Amino acid sequence: MSPALAVEAQIETLRQRVDTALDAALPAESAWPETIHRAVRYSLFAGGKRLRPLLVLAAGEAVGGAEVELLPLACAVEMIHTYSLIHDDLPAMDNDDLRRGKPTSHKVFGEAIAILAGDALLTRAFQSMTEVPEDWTGDRLRRRLEATALLGDAAGTSGLIGGQVMDLESEGRDISAPDLERLHRAKTGALLAACVRGGAILGGAQAAQRQCLDRYAAAMGLAFQIVDDVLDATEAAEQLGKTAGKDAAQQKATYVRVHGLERARAMAGELLGEALTALSPLGPKAALLAHLAHRIVERHA
Repeated sequence: MSPALAVEAQIETLRQRVDTALDAALPAESAWPETIHRAVRYSLFAGGKRLRPLLVLAAGEAVGGAEVELLPLACAVEMIHTYSLIHDDLPAMDNDDLRRGKPTSHKVFGEAIAILAGDALLTRAFQSMTEVPEDWTGDRLRRRLEATALLGDAAGTSGLIGGQVMDLESEGRDISAPDLERLHRAKTGALLAACVRGGAILGGAQAAQRQCLDRYAAAMGLAFQIVDDVLDATEAAEQLGKTAGKDAAQQKATYVRVHGLERARAMAGELLGEALTALSPLGPKAALLAHLAHRIVERHA
């Protein structure tokens, strides 16, 4: 098997493990109240790429972490990411009808249940991070607590929520390049970077390793959203799995709008270079992180 095929096989195996863990972490559709559990599972298992859980597992692997200690965070970040998509699609926010090629949650279950489904995923994410074996003590508990605090910061008003507020307030307005970077690093970059940093924490990374992964996380967190901006401007809905061209229609603050399409593409490429340079001291153990960096920047949808 070629190295590229071997990495793809590894990714597929990890995806399946994440899906199995997510399935076990959530109530069954038949559990009371059935409607909310159907709604939660509808969005969580709608065909996402599981990029964020993969980053958790890859970062932990790069520093010698055990998968059993990484999976709770991998699941929690996917729950939080899915909650943010459900709420982002609501009429009061981006008012989108499609997500991952399927009708959005509020189109299927109504706005009230969609809001509650997002709330349920956010709540369950943090609850799951507190579930530890009784014999855990010392460093294992400290690392779990530190990763949970990091996740809360990334999902809160200094991260995802703050970025969403800034995004809404920037619609139809001119925005400076520094403000745009701040918006993107908060709205999308903070949670994505927390996956890498959290995986490093749970994996027991040493200070020098954490510095490498922090630099990688910062570069990839911003690059991901820049590429999203480019794709929204260049791809059709069939490829995106969601409505295309909404950024321009809603006069969103994007890298394409502020810097132009070609410069946005170039900036994503520069960030890829920064991320790969940051990984170089970690050697072969960071191969999966390097592969994911290429996938983030070079993806088409």
